[in-house]
Amino acid sequence: MKGWRALALVAVVAGAGAIGTLVVGAATGMGRADLAHLAAYLLPAVGVTVLSMAIARPLLARASMRLRFVAIATVAAVVGLANLFVLAQTMFVDEHDATLVGVLLLYAIGAGAGAALVLARASSDAVDRLAETARALGTGELDRRVGVVDAGAELDTLARTLDEMAARLQAAQAREREIEAVRRDLITTVSHDLRTPLASLRAMVEAIDERVVEDLPSLRRYAIEMRRSVNSLVTLVDDLFELAQLDAAAIEQETRLARLDDVVRSAVAAVEPQAEAKGLTLQANLNGVEDAECSPRLVRVLHNLLQNAVRHTPAEGAVRVDAHRVPAGLELAVEDTGEGIAPEDLERVFDPFWRADPARSGGGAGLGLTLAKRIVEALGGRIEAESRPRSGSRFAVLVPEPATRAK
Repeated sequence: MKGWRALALVAVVAGAGAIGTLVVGAATGMGRADLAHLAAYLLPAVGVTVLSMAIARPLLARASMRLRFVAIATVAAVVGLANLFVLAQTMFVDEHDATLVGVLLLYAIGAGAGAALVLARASSDAVDRLAETARALGTGELDRRVGVVDAGAELDTLARTLDEMAARLQAAQAREREIEAVRRDLITTVSHDLRTPLASLRAMVEAIDERVVEDLPSLRRYAIEMRRSVNSLVTLVDDLFELAQLDAAAIEQETRLARLDDVVRSAVAAVEPQAEAKGLTLQANLNGVEDAECSPRLVRVLHNLLQNAVRHTPAEGAVRVDAHRVPAGLELAVEDTGEGIAPEDLERVFDPFWRADPARSGGGAGLGLTLAKRIVEALGGRIEAESRPRSGSRFAVLVPEPATRAK
């Protein structure tokens, strides 16, 4: 179907050229008899042109770009020579003028072929670079690029498109590798965190089952340890479940709101027993923003920050929650007088299962700060950590107020 369309286009163009020739002849004063004579030569010429195209098209279909360009230039000049020969034979052009024009057309053949070779070389080199880059990308060399080819708008666009595709593939592969690395670390760390309490539970259950321990005080002590291990497992599973279910888009669309005072009170109440057991001072200063509205999910954020602060603040220390209204929204800060975090570890305190620094070691599952960060970012805010070793830490949460976020 495409072949017939191409031949039809050639016929239309050749016919238009023949008509244009007749119009020019009439404009230059040719009589009717001369025009009819000329038309008698032009009609076969149009037929020969279409026939030549039908023959040349399959022959050049597999030819190189250089050969195609040279063929086009040569055919154009040869057609001009053929027309000149016909005109000379029919006495439309005298022999001297025909010879002169013929020599010029022969020169045109060489000039056209040379120009075609030069243009074809640039295009052919560009195509070779495109093909080489595509093959390299196909073998996994995603850092390969075509660059600037300077071979015309079409090939330049193709080169840019291929480079953009390679960049997207490289970024996707990097994300996939990062996700895979996180997945492996997650599985390894979860396995370790599950193994510890499970091993403890197994040992105590076996001791009780085999009657190694039968006295009531020991059984009570075992029950307390078993409850602690179960609570650790429950916390880990809950954190993992919430982390997996956390959807930023869903949080963004939530319309439920709560008073800041209720949010802070709920979070503080959840950690009061641990704080009292350690003799810590637990304070909450809302500074006149008690009635401010915020997402109820901030209860989990504050609870995680307070739990982390209580866990790593020594006895007789202090943990404080401060709230302020700032131009960007609401700022909630949790400060403690605890162990502090080394400067080189501050950037990683929000990583899942990060435990290499004092603020992330201990009995927690290592997901509290990660969850807090994910929730805050889903609410359109940010969370920052400041700390000095042995001087305490400060975690600041900045979230836009619901009315501001809706705009």
